[in-house]
Order: sequence, then structure tokens, then C-alpha cells
Amino acid sequence: MNRFERSWMLFKSSLNVILKNRELLIFPIVTSIATVVIFLFFFAPAALWPTGHSYFSAEHWRALSHMYSQVYLYHGREQIGPTPVAVVYVIFLYFLSMFVATFFNVAFYNEILAALGGQPVSLSRGLRFACSRWKAILLWAAFAGLIGLIIKAIERRNNIISSIIARIIGTAWSIASVFVIPVIVRDSESNNPLFMLKKSAGTLKQTWGEGLIGYIGIGAINSIVTILSLILVGGAAFVSFQLHNFWLLGIVGAVWLVSMLIWSYVLNVAGLVYKGALYLYAAEGVVSEPYDQQLLNSAWRYKKGFGLNDDF
Repeated sequence: MNRFERSWMLFKSSLNVILKNRELLIFPIVTSIATVVIFLFFFAPAALWPTGHSYFSAEHWRALSHMYSQVYLYHGREQIGPTPVAVVYVIFLYFLSMFVATFFNVAFYNEILAALGGQPVSLSRGLRFACSRWKAILLWAAFAGLIGLIIKAIERRNNIISSIIARIIGTAWSIASVFVIPVIVRDSESNNPLFMLKKSAGTLKQTWGEGLIGYIGIGAINSIVTILSLILVGGAAFVSFQLHNFWLLGIVGAVWLVSMLIWSYVLNVAGLVYKGALYLYAAEGVVSEPYDQQLLNSAWRYKKGFGLNDDF
């Protein structure tokens, strides 16, 4: 089985799960809307702070910029930077966004794993479950946010060595935390973020060892679709220039843009479903339908000796 065939089978299996549980497509939309509303709710006080000017006037926004920024000396030169209050507020919004994202991811993965187990999907049940795990979500969001700030601080040193270090730490962090959200969902006894990270990394290492570089996923099918769509747009552009009629290019371009947005959305949900299937197989030895054991093994460079797959 070559890379394209493998990617197609993975995408097809994930899509079958989605078609049987169409509510999975609604979840990210609800999540996005709720995230924007929550973020605006906390951002609004800073933007709507009374300054004595109309909120729609430039004077209002200039007054806010003076309120939240200050001039300071850096190496003998004047620099403009945020005030301490502004820094605290931005950090608060940063950690709030981490909490909200983790909260809805936990709710979503609870329903993904339920769908992979043959249960019906319920938006309200996912949200209730996330509420029941608020302590674990809060602690993980704080921990992950702190790690993110450390990586950004290293990157801002603006030299090659720090960039390399930040990249290495960021990659290691992404690998180790790949299964953290499913761990929060399945392990209801622990709220310790270090335990969650350790279990995520341990699940990955136990099953696939150091073979993360062998990850195939569904990237190949996405590349093929993108290339074919660009060829189609290029052909429409050529015909439009030949006919001196740019309506055709405009229509094709609009259809292409909408189609690619829908495709990216479905592909993202399919990728999350696939990741959930990988976790169930790695942590619990469960091969979720319509996936099969060989297909899940092929997603990573297989570590010999893993008990679930002694026949391979």
C-alpha cells in the first residue's frame, strides 16, 4: 500500500465515522462561536473603557492607546511598550484562550471517542462532561500556557541558537502532548498536568517508540486535492484571458474558495477523528470501526514487541 492509498483509506474511514455522526461537524462551529463570544466578553471592557469620546471616533482609540502603552528607555533610546496593567490583561486573555480551547477540545473529543465506540454523539453531553473536568482543564491550560510563554521567550532572543532551541523544545512538546486531550477525557481520576503529559508521551512511546517521523496521516490526499484544484483555477484563468471574459475566473475563483474552506473544515474534523482512533488503539488496544489494525499500524513506524500486534 503506497502513501496515497494509505492516506485515502485513512480519510475514507474517518469520513465514514463523520457521516454516521454528522453532529461532529456541528461541534467545531459551536466551539468557534462560543470562543469568539467568550473572548469578546472579556475583551470588551478594555475596548469600551470610557474615555470621554465616542466609541466610533479616532480620539477614543488614541486615548486607549495612551492608557495601555508607555514610553521607556531601552539602551538609551525611547521605546513604546505596554503598561503593566496591559501586560497583565494580555496574559489573562492568553490563558483564558488556552482554557477555552482546552475546554471545548475536551468536550469534542469526548464525543469523538463516543462515536468511535458506537455511541450517538451529543453536543450537550460533551459540554457537560467538560464541565465535570474543569479542574483538569484549568490546570492543563495553565501548564500548557506557561510552556508556550517559555518557548516564545526563548524565540525572542533573536539569535540562531535560541531559535534552534525553541524549535527543538516546541517539537518535543508537540510530540509529547499529542494525546493529552484524550487522556483528560479517559482518565477521570487525575488532574495533574504532569501526569497527563507523561501518560500521553508514554502511550506514544509504548506503541510506536521513536517512530513519530513515520507519521503519514491524511496529508497526501490533501496535497492531491489542493494541486488538482489549483490546476482547475489555473485553467479557468487561462480560458478567461483567452476569451477576455473575467466573469468565468471570478465564478471559478469564488467556487474554489468556498470549496476549499469546506474541504479544509471536513479534513480537520476527519484528522481529529483519526487521532482519536489512534489513541484508543494505542492506549486501550481498541480497533475502532471502520479502521483496521494494519491501517492504524501503518500510520506510524511500528515498534516491534508491542503486545497488541505480535502477529505483525
